[in-house]
Amino acid sequence: MDLRTMTQSLVTLAEDNMAFFSSQGPGETARRLSNVFAGVREQALGLEPTLGQLLGVAHHFDLDTETPANGYRSLVHTARCCLAHLLHKSRYVASNRKSIFFRASHNLAELEAYLAALTQLRAMAYYAQRLLTINRPGVLFFEGDEGLTADFLQEYVTLHKGCFYGRCLGFQFTPAIRPFLQTLSIGLVSFGEHYKRNETGLSVTASSLFTGGRFAIDPELRGAEFERIIQNLDVHFWKAFWNITEIEVLSSLANMASTTVRVSRLLSLPPEAFEMPLTSDPRLTVTISPPLAHTGPAPVLARLISYDLREGQDSKVLNSLAKSEGPRLELRPRPHQAPRSRALVVHIHGGGFVAQTSKSHEPYLKNWAQELGVPIFSIDYSLAPEAPFPRALEECFFAYCWAVKHCDLLGSTGERICLAGDSAGGNLCITVSLRAAAYGVRVPDGIMAAYPVTTLQSSASPSRLLSLMDPLLPLSVLSKCVSAYSGTEAEDHFDSDQKALGVMGLVQRDTSLFLRDLRLGASSWLNSFLELSGRKPQKTTSPTTESVRPTESMRRSVSEAALAQPEGLLGTDTLKKLTIKDLSNSEPSDSPEMSQSMETLGPSTPSDVNFFLRPGNSQEEAEAKDEVKPMDGVPRVRAAFPEGFHPRRSSQGVLHMPLYSSPIVKNPFMSPLLAPDSMLKTLPPVHLVACALDPMLDDSVMFARRLRDLGQPVTLKVVEDLPHGFLSLAALCRETRQATEFCVQRIRLILTPPAAPLN
Repeated sequence: MDLRTMTQSLVTLAEDNMAFFSSQGPGETARRLSNVFAGVREQALGLEPTLGQLLGVAHHFDLDTETPANGYRSLVHTARCCLAHLLHKSRYVASNRKSIFFRASHNLAELEAYLAALTQLRAMAYYAQRLLTINRPGVLFFEGDEGLTADFLQEYVTLHKGCFYGRCLGFQFTPAIRPFLQTLSIGLVSFGEHYKRNETGLSVTASSLFTGGRFAIDPELRGAEFERIIQNLDVHFWKAFWNITEIEVLSSLANMASTTVRVSRLLSLPPEAFEMPLTSDPRLTVTISPPLAHTGPAPVLARLISYDLREGQDSKVLNSLAKSEGPRLELRPRPHQAPRSRALVVHIHGGGFVAQTSKSHEPYLKNWAQELGVPIFSIDYSLAPEAPFPRALEECFFAYCWAVKHCDLLGSTGERICLAGDSAGGNLCITVSLRAAAYGVRVPDGIMAAYPVTTLQSSASPSRLLSLMDPLLPLSVLSKCVSAYSGTEAEDHFDSDQKALGVMGLVQRDTSLFLRDLRLGASSWLNSFLELSGRKPQKTTSPTTESVRPTESMRRSVSEAALAQPEGLLGTDTLKKLTIKDLSNSEPSDSPEMSQSMETLGPSTPSDVNFFLRPGNSQEEAEAKDEVKPMDGVPRVRAAFPEGFHPRRSSQGVLHMPLYSSPIVKNPFMSPLLAPDSMLKTLPPVHLVACALDPMLDDSVMFARRLRDLGQPVTLKVVEDLPHGFLSLAALCRETRQATEFCVQRIRLILTPPAAPLN
């Protein structure tokens, strides 16, 4: 169904439902249903022309006719998904509204949630429209004036985002992925409640199991808490949450479901310099020094994975480098050694430069080792913010050169070498190749980069607008990761109280905290179900306190909660009266459900780098631009919206994101998209696999276009309906398995020697 037909069908159904519920008397539910369908009609009619304009010119931003993908198409597709869901729900209501089994409250809550999402998508479409009119033809990244950049920042700070993390969570993705995203979001908000009180990952994870119940049964509460967390918690929280998969119990469960391999060994590469031959003249060598940045020389860790035990992998030299990971039980007889493979895959994991290791990615790497039949050498680089740029690049380059020089120990002859990585690892694969070319040593035979970030510069693009609603890559989280990697975020000092406790003291403290939270969590879980069923749990009162009022049987929906906001935040005030200062003065909610999170989250920490900002020349200039001055009394932030349209504003308070970006993000070894032509011409064939709904999509499209314009061999495969990070979800559903297979095909293409010319 084309966009116009879908919109007209939705408007017709909305008008019919609106007329029906308007005639049902003065009841509150009927009134709200009538209002929500009126809102659906208004937003659909307002959104359709903008989407039509974006879709009409989107083909100018594609890499080629065989690859119809860019941020404009993704934004239109996301809006169509929201319209399609509202169309389906409107048809259901029209067909069942007279039935005695029609659940009015349930359908009302879902309609209100998707109406909120549609309203915010309309705001995003207007900003994409502004990018379209300002950017040069074919350019996806924003290159306008800094005043407009500040407008984008202010929109991000103030726009309501919780609606995308509640009932509407993951509506744009394939249905098979949504249960996982819902589970992830419940775990995230539960983990956030306990993060500040417990310090060990296992204790936090266990305590979160019981408190997650109320977030599972209350999507509105979950969405509000999700938005609060992404705006307030620092990069150390995200590092802790993303590293949950590193816990021994969880990693063991993941490995049980993955392919069994003969070799999976963690190696510690000594920080010793060695010589590498130059590709231009193998008689000459260059010294590869160990990593030195920030922390000085130290061993570099890497994991060797091989489906078969090959020659060299059981040598005394390699055994001396092996790092113990605990006792392992060998259940099978020792196999004969297979000959060395002709190829080798050097892998660099993702994780936003701040989290995860090869252990997190081991399940799909084992599958790769079986399917490709080659050893895989996965590098564990040091993570930010403790080790900012260029430490990770230095370690990855050092480990890559070590693997090339000692490939015989890894079970390979090294005839063909592929660099493969995802997300931040894809960025490092490209920059390691650039560094190898700069040193004059062997570059890999090809690069497979899955959904890589190719520029860390603070530039807006249509796909990066999707970070306003992406559950895996929210914009504030991206900004925190970039700040950590660029070294502009201060590192928290280790708690002196923990040092005083010692190891046994920490164990005793965490045990007592775990038992306490287990009791409180179970009580909270039980109370949530009692509230849902309308029962009032027994509460003890002291003589000096008043009796506690009965709890509500059902929580307020999204729209009801919005009524508690200041008038200006709802968009009911005129545009000229509402300023960013007004928004920053909004009071936080005092509801009992929010009080615990308000204590644990604490004040927000400013992030020094964000994707909607451009670097200034000095700190003074940045501070001067931190507050955008209105023109003729009207804030510039409002100029993108037509008169009468008011997007929903956040009730979580304003996150301060200063208009400052470190100049280091322009370094081509940090943002390869910004590298000069002479550097990009040294790259081997590059194979990119991107996601159509990924905020990083435009990074891949523009990088592929730059390489193609230079005559460099490059391919781009864009998979549909999957989120960023699908490699880690390879076993989840058919769609993720197919996308992972695309990556394997690209690696196999690199490892296959070119056919000999016919004589």
